[in-house]
Amino acid sequence: MSREALNAYFDHVEQRLLTLPNTYVEQFNAVILTSERANLKLRVRFKGKYLLAISEALVVIGDQISQIDYRYHFQDEKNKLILRYDSTPHFPKLSSFPHHKHLPDAVIAVDKPDIVQVLQEASDFSETAD
Repeated sequence: MSREALNAYFDHVEQRLLTLPNTYVEQFNAVILTSERANLKLRVRFKGKYLLAISEALVVIGDQISQIDYRYHFQDEKNKLILRYDSTPHFPKLSSFPHHKHLPDAVIAVDKPDIVQVLQEASDFSETAD
């Protein structure tokens, strides 16, 4: 059941990517390490210039997939940060510790976003920018 859950998760992400306008997937690397562990690495270009780099370390517990660690980094064509969600434990005073969101001039407390939410946020930004 665990491998099926991981494959279903990867398929869900892939199907969502196919619906996003003006995108190009540079990398989609989904690796099942064991029946309960997997890694996902994505690089998605929006409008040929914005880059969303995704890294997730996944674990299956029961029928649920959870991220042991994650990083969703979105930047412009000049490598300037637009936003980054991650779970690196370096802001212990935030109420959502270890989850947080980096913005160009701040770090804020947020709950861990769903990967589909992040893909949509990047897509929405790229469609309204410029």
